[in-house]
Amino acid sequence: MEEHRFVDGSPLDEQEVSTELSLRPQNLQQYIGQQKVKEELSIYIQAARSRQEALDHVLLYGPPGLGKTTLAMVIANELEVGIKTTSGPAIERPGDLVALLNDLNAGDVLFIDEIHRLPRVVEEMLYSAMEDFFVDIVVGQGPTAHPVHFPLPPFTLVGATTRAGALSAPLRDRFGIVSHMEYYDEQSLTEIVKRTASVFESDIHEEAAREVALRSRGTPRIANRLLKR
Repeated sequence: MEEHRFVDGSPLDEQEVSTELSLRPQNLQQYIGQQKVKEELSIYIQAARSRQEALDHVLLYGPPGLGKTTLAMVIANELEVGIKTTSGPAIERPGDLVALLNDLNAGDVLFIDEIHRLPRVVEEMLYSAMEDFFVDIVVGQGPTAHPVHFPLPPFTLVGATTRAGALSAPLRDRFGIVSHMEYYDEQSLTEIVKRTASVFESDIHEEAAREVALRSRGTPRIANRLLKR
């Protein structure tokens, strides 16, 4: 999985990526905090599963490090479908997008982090993929070039961004579920620190967990980094 997350300007190294993956909750019940977002998603997911349809497209926005990538994986787990992950800067050409979409099965989740950084030509191709589950591609060059209508299986796009205002209106309007990720309160961060300590098989006192939480600037990723250090 490609990882393009940043905190304080520092990219995650391979060990930190591995650690983050091991700390991530697998379902909504395990996911700490973001109560309003979880309640809304739970209703949407239940409805989609009862109709045996793909979940509507989801936009998660908010500051970095709050668990948008984790929540995308939780959504896929709750739907019991596969997930493909990438980022806006990694999709440089329409062909890159077609390759990703072609690899999806019906109902799967495609997670695009930093979706506000998609090239405009890729974004425009995404419109028909999201709305009508098809893309039109041009095959060949010069006089032999001709358009091909390429149908896609129903899928769920989960987009994450730290800059919702940078999204174009046509792209933003194609998301049926828009959720704002907020900074975590002290109690939620304390619970996250205690859970992380348990994953690390380390004992931690309640007061110590609270002290780490107080210094984490409302961000679980920072809390986990402090505890690890």
